[in-house]
Amino acid sequence: MSTVVQPCARCGARWAVQTTPMHWCPRCRGVLLSPAPIDAPAERRNYRWVARRPDQRVRRASTSGRAGQSVETPRYAEMPRWGLSDPKASPAAAPKRRLAPFSDRVVALLLATAVVFAVACLAELGRYGILLRNRTHLVNPLLLTLSDYLLLLSAVLGSVLALATALALLGWLIETRRVAYERSGRRDPRSVRTLALGCLIPVVNLLWPGVFLTEAVTVSAPNRPADPRVLLAVRIWWCAWVFGGFVAVAALLWRTADSLQVKADGVMFTAFTDAIAVGVALLTLWLMRMIEGRDLFGHTRIARRWVIAVDPQVPVIEPVQPGGTAEAAPPDSANSAPRGAADTVSSEDQDNASSAVHREHEEVMAK
Repeated sequence: MSTVVQPCARCGARWAVQTTPMHWCPRCRGVLLSPAPIDAPAERRNYRWVARRPDQRVRRASTSGRAGQSVETPRYAEMPRWGLSDPKASPAAAPKRRLAPFSDRVVALLLATAVVFAVACLAELGRYGILLRNRTHLVNPLLLTLSDYLLLLSAVLGSVLALATALALLGWLIETRRVAYERSGRRDPRSVRTLALGCLIPVVNLLWPGVFLTEAVTVSAPNRPADPRVLLAVRIWWCAWVFGGFVAVAALLWRTADSLQVKADGVMFTAFTDAIAVGVALLTLWLMRMIEGRDLFGHTRIARRWVIAVDPQVPVIEPVQPGGTAEAAPPDSANSAPRGAADTVSSEDQDNASSAVHREHEEVMAK
């Protein structure tokens, strides 16, 4: 076998030279390079090897029409839009709140109810004063008419505001329970109808509102005990609510009496009932703010915790330290007394000075 070969410039095949060199490759009809030994070093060759991609011929054929185009770095006028589609998650639709017109104004309704019932209480007290005056003197008809209209207006307006406030508190209770149960990863087991029937039906609404509020306060802290202050506020409000209900029923029954004195006493009892209604309205507002983590005026409550002090106690008055000893006088050459005698004299002087100070202190104290 011949050791002289001719490489093909197109396909890279090497053909052995037998007799005379060839000019074209038998495989691809490419140009054959000059003959050279198969293991000839680079300086003895008249050609060099160039690394090319396997698909260079296809790429050259496809890019031959774009030879004059620019080879600059590609740039984008805006952010590329390719990639996986990742649309932004749309927020969940808020639950429909049928009592939102009332529950959004629950604080204003509570305050208005308290004011109206306070006016009704003053009107009842004024009517009782008119009754006392009428025992011995005639009453001006204009004053009596004014008292009648004031009592009627406060009673009607108080009833309307009480109903609107009840609806607002029902909406607030539904929303509070929903948020509390969602915070604990659950759903409110009681339906809106159950909450409405338990809070709006007379006599039944003396029991169930306290149960609903206790559940809301307890479920809001699943991994820790509920705030005892909030539970105490719920119990105080519950007792006041039940007491106010019984007082209202007693005031309605009192109006059926026939005696004049009993009717006069009923006016005072009605005033007492109105005062209880004012207290219950303010207690309800206080309970709402307690559950929401605020005080009666709407300010956020700041948690205060008592901790054990670990730093050493710093004395306010620094203790008195003993004074330094008096420096010994330099020895006098003219008076050379023995050292022991000098020490004895100095100690006697100190004793005399201390006794003099003590006597002076006693004299000051005696004066």
